Amino acid sequence: MIGLLIAVGATGSPAAHAAVGGAGDCGPAATCYTPQQIQAAYGISPLLYAGIDGSGRTVVLPELAEQLINPPDVTDIRQDLAGFDRRNLLPPARLEVTTTFARGASPWLAYAEEMLDVEMVHAIAPGAAIRVVLLPASSVTTAAGLTAGLIDTLRLGMSSGDVISISEGVGESCLTGGQRARLHAALRAAAGRHVTVVASSGDTGPVANQCPSPFPLPNAAPIIEPDLPAADPLVLAVGGTSLSASQQTGAYIGETAWSLPGRNRGTDSLASGGGFSRVFARPAYQDGVPGVRRARAVPDVAADASGETGMALVVSEGGGEDSVLEASGTSAGAPLWAGLVADADQYAGRDLGLVNPGLYGIARGPRYHQAFHDVTSGSSAVTVVPVTYTGYPAGPGWDPATGWGSPDAQVLVPLLARGQG
Repeated sequence: MIGLLIAVGATGSPAAHAAVGGAGDCGPAATCYTPQQIQAAYGISPLLYAGIDGSGRTVVLPELAEQLINPPDVTDIRQDLAGFDRRNLLPPARLEVTTTFARGASPWLAYAEEMLDVEMVHAIAPGAAIRVVLLPASSVTTAAGLTAGLIDTLRLGMSSGDVISISEGVGESCLTGGQRARLHAALRAAAGRHVTVVASSGDTGPVANQCPSPFPLPNAAPIIEPDLPAADPLVLAVGGTSLSASQQTGAYIGETAWSLPGRNRGTDSLASGGGFSRVFARPAYQDGVPGVRRARAVPDVAADASGETGMALVVSEGGGEDSVLEASGTSAGAPLWAGLVADADQYAGRDLGLVNPGLYGIARGPRYHQAFHDVTSGSSAVTVVPVTYTGYPAGPGWDPATGWGSPDAQVLVPLLARGQG
């Protein structure tokens, strides 16, 4: 018994494209961008029109298994995707779900995080297959469970995927030295198989995600350090921005580092995760980068993470009804970049594997401002009640809030695929 593996949809033809105009309606406090507006803002549209849509590649997504249906909190991912594709004139998604590591789990029940990851990848690489790896609840409640879940995902991804996108993370100190070493070894094996691993940098600015009570540091005071697995040098770490684009054409206007105040006085706030590792030394690809210290610096790149400007997601409410919600957090940026790497893999005709050296080479070369949107304003300031942490400011070039910035894919993807970093 190897678990349940189910496929839905068909390969389909290159994505049809809806009209760009018209933002998604995400309620009175937010205005979403349609997938087509996100594609236009980040230079992905020309690639899609040219047939570069991730075809022939598989993106692997580790997600928590769900047991109870309670729409719209827990939905049927097939219905979510059908509504998303229908609204946005996208081809049917090639979705596979495996319950190998969460035996007995329903393959189709999905929480909002899974819906976000799947729909974002499908919007950026509509021709790519998506493999969801369901993990048990222990994967986020214990250090051993998290380590095992990530390693299981990496091993499966090495054998059946090209890109792995991870949206969960905890502070480096939450794992023991042995657990970090085993995770690093699995990441090294993935790099050796030319599999790209992408991870969100976290949503708490310079402060690491706090360890749940079964971890080595239960209920510890906030620690200034980046999250794992993003902090590992073998991972492409994705930070967050707040995007401004034309509501008519989707044309890029600008971005700032993502820092969202708490909606109520006395509550925690959110911001792009980043900073300097307390565990990993500076990798060679970061040598000589202004602002980088002796340690691994996070993030490498960024993308829209603001819930007030996120991509419009479709969630099924049952009975044939669905609603639109906004993508938010750096967990929206990670699958966006994962989809982009799948596009680049197709363009190159091979799996690019660890893309960090290539991206840094491009960013330090003469075409930086054509291949990236350099985010130079805002900061990763965050409040973890009762303390406000100033975080890191965005500035020219690389910074610990937005890395090198967000992609202009029509330039970046060909350069990356051709090894012109």
